Amino acid sequence: MRWPLRDDVRDGPGTAPDPVNVELGEAGGMDDHLAVLLPVAAVWVAAAVVADGLPRLDRARALRRRTGWLSALTLAGLALTAAVLFAGLQSAGGTPVDRAATGLAVAAFPALVVAVCTVRRVRRLRAGAGAFARAPETPAPHGLRAAAAHPLIGLPLQVTALAVVPAVISAAGVDLFTGAGATGAAITAGTLGVAAIGVRHALRHNRLAERALPAAVASPRAASPLHI
Repeated sequence: MRWPLRDDVRDGPGTAPDPVNVELGEAGGMDDHLAVLLPVAAVWVAAAVVADGLPRLDRARALRRRTGWLSALTLAGLALTAAVLFAGLQSAGGTPVDRAATGLAVAAFPALVVAVCTVRRVRRLRAGAGAFARAPETPAPHGLRAAAAHPLIGLPLQVTALAVVPAVISAAGVDLFTGAGATGAAITAGTLGVAAIGVRHALRHNRLAERALPAAVASPRAASPLHI
């Protein structure tokens, strides 16, 4: 026995799309978009945290180990970012990878600074720490800690991490730029945040560089008794 189908249930060429299926499709695309961005953001945030803690290390072996972690995280972040951007350029548009590449467009410039400046400085810092890391408890010289606090190490990594975070939040479904003037306020807040991070890195670098300077040696003639 065959049950008759209702006309409003039977699918036809002119049937309107189901709103529930449309919402599920959008949610699935959003999840795919977020799944592409989350590993990239996680790597850059981890690299920013590791870089911020380098100047506080007072042992050469610990500094060498952390710079190794930072080098691996930095190269992984650059590789993931470049892969997503390249895949976005090759895609036809509208795919999750294409939307992820659009979100990472803001982070492309600080990531380029990382590739040009930070990678080389981290490599030199690790080599310098390795020269003092033969004994487990060898103190890290103030010169190495000052090099670890250089703004071109921590600042580009932290700016890249900050540039990736809004793309992840937007991919999660939170619209950060709703309302009049929201975009200008976000740009102003981001600029002030980057400036504050840069000033902090510069002050810490100068403080450690001053400790690395040799102490002033008094002149022997000035220390001797005055003869007439």
